[in-house]
Amino acid sequence: MKLLGLDTATLTSGIAVLDGERVLAESRHDASGRTADLLVAIDATCKRAGVLPGELDAVAVGAGPGSFTGLRIGMATAKGIAFAAGKPLWAVSSLAALAWNLPGFVVAVLDARKGEVYAGCYRDGLLVDVERVLAPTAVAPWVAGLAGEDTITYVGDLLAPEVTTPSGVAVARLALAGLRVDVVTGGAPTYIRKAEAEVMYPDGVPGAMRRPEK
Repeated sequence: MKLLGLDTATLTSGIAVLDGERVLAESRHDASGRTADLLVAIDATCKRAGVLPGELDAVAVGAGPGSFTGLRIGMATAKGIAFAAGKPLWAVSSLAALAWNLPGFVVAVLDARKGEVYAGCYRDGLLVDVERVLAPTAVAPWVAGLAGEDTITYVGDLLAPEVTTPSGVAVARLALAGLRVDVVTGGAPTYIRKAEAEVMYPDGVPGAMRRPEK
């Protein structure tokens, strides 16, 4: 099975093409730019893998949490590729991708901006508690209540010894090992928290067109 794995939850996107367990090509890409730049990076990775988009059997995408803009670009791009190829799209957690293939108690942490972090706790790859957004100072107490006597490993772009971001390989392999639910038509990013506009304007943006009442 040939699979494209893509994650854009952070400023460094992960892209990979796999054939079963074999990695055909992998790359990292600056995800702070335009959608067109991401498509160029995906195309280059596919070419290095020797796989045309139409030859893919499925597409896997990291659904977040992470950068709102990055997640929207990644999900839209993944949907476009899957839809055009007539193949399924599978979504996985970007935090779970960080913890993928790491033994023991792993805490995946990504910068959520505004003085907060996205965090998820995993034991041997299995989610221990719901992923959440919280202040950095609240992470250790939360983790301590879950880890018990386990040795704790931190991964991510914040609070970790070394900066790591979700890889396309991890996203692809998580999707292969998961339920493989096709989300090409109804899938949406996992934001966890509300967008700034939703917080500032809970009743809708002033001046915006209102949906007609039923």
